[in-house]
Amino acid sequence: MNACAKGYPRTDAAAPRAHSLRARLLVATMAWVLVSLALAGWGLRTLFQEHITQQMQAQLVLHLNQLSAAVDTDASGALSVTPIASDPRFEQPLSGLYWQVDVLSRNAEGQTTVSQDALARSRSLWDQSLPLPSTLPRAQGTRNFDEKMLRDSEGRSLIAVTRTLQLPEPDAPLLRLAVAADSAVLAERMSRFTSMLLLTLGMLALGLLVAMVIQLQFALAPLHQLRQRLRAVLNGDSQHLEGQFPSELESLVTEFNNVLDTNAEIVQRARTQAGNLAHALHTPLTIMGNAATAGHDGLAHLVQEQTQIAKRQVDYHLARARAATAARSKALRTPVKPHLQALLRTMERLHAARHLQFELGDIDPHLAFRGEEQDFYEMLGNLLDNAGKWAHQHIALHAQVIEAGEMLRLTVDDDGPGLSEPERERAFQRGVRLDEQRPGAGLGLDIVRELVHTYGGEVTASQSPLGGLRIELLLPAHLASAMP
Repeated sequence: MNACAKGYPRTDAAAPRAHSLRARLLVATMAWVLVSLALAGWGLRTLFQEHITQQMQAQLVLHLNQLSAAVDTDASGALSVTPIASDPRFEQPLSGLYWQVDVLSRNAEGQTTVSQDALARSRSLWDQSLPLPSTLPRAQGTRNFDEKMLRDSEGRSLIAVTRTLQLPEPDAPLLRLAVAADSAVLAERMSRFTSMLLLTLGMLALGLLVAMVIQLQFALAPLHQLRQRLRAVLNGDSQHLEGQFPSELESLVTEFNNVLDTNAEIVQRARTQAGNLAHALHTPLTIMGNAATAGHDGLAHLVQEQTQIAKRQVDYHLARARAATAARSKALRTPVKPHLQALLRTMERLHAARHLQFELGDIDPHLAFRGEEQDFYEMLGNLLDNAGKWAHQHIALHAQVIEAGEMLRLTVDDDGPGLSEPERERAFQRGVRLDEQRPGAGLGLDIVRELVHTYGGEVTASQSPLGGLRIELLLPAHLASAMP
């Protein structure tokens, strides 16, 4: 049996973290960061693509302007093109940068068509020509050039700018000038930029993740401190939540401490009133019982009998009142070994006339009962006194910790006549006395059972190895050496 089995929530590291506040904040923040970085990456890539496309277009228009200035006719009227020296790629075969000059004419329908393809072209085209359309649109755009996307015979994509040009000579033909570049240059730049962008955003995401973990650790540290202080209160090491907390938690800590103080005051007042009432009733009941003992008629016997019943009721309800407050007492610590030694010394004096031998087994000095000292004395005192009444000579008391230090097992053995199985069940019933010749009110074992159950423990009776009765208690334990 452990704390979880009795309904107390687990607070150790093995508890499930499905509702972890740290995990929720981390997942939500990281999801938002990833979405933001993805949108930022997409935007930056789009802007860079537009930028290098416009940059290439501007370079092609610059080359187109240079080509327009280089086109002329010689003295014989033949077309001549001064070599463009601004970019050496025009002279390198299949370099990816080309120019071309076509001769245009107008047909009967008024359309402008190509009459002579590639009248002049750059050396970089070698024996090829740009795959420009053979028919020009009737009207050009507002710009002094047109932009086209072409695909050559090898399937490569080209970006081209074209312009129609009319030389000033009277017989000069209408010309179409074109400058084109392989779009693979753009793809290469985009690939390098995308790789660098992904690497940068990945490092930024990793840095933000580390920063978030550190920030969450720092921000949630007061909650961890609050948890430790609550555990100290639960374990009985402190009566209040102590320490410095952020302003957001300070009011909570103050209210919780007020609740602890109020609860302690109510419990103490209730127990004091119950004890006062019990003592106030005991005295007149004792006087009435003693007076009735002197008589021998029926009335005296009736008074004596009812007085004993009233005493049992007072003892029983006093035990119930004390047991009802034991839940708070779980935060207290009662060392086991010194209190058992004190109890055995008391029992030896109480049963000195019978020369009983009380034996105490080996007990860890750090072992403690998680409860009130008075309740511990009440339970073990009743059990040892009961064993002393029935034992012939020997009574043994042992204590050990079980279930990973969470529970304390106490056994009281005697070498008396013992009880049958049905009698063991009846022994814990209120007011039951298995031997009317022995002193007692029949409430001892019932009080023990009430207190044990209040602390979430168990009490059982069985056959003792000594031949008599064994009473075994399971109670919440505490090991001082196991404290974090």
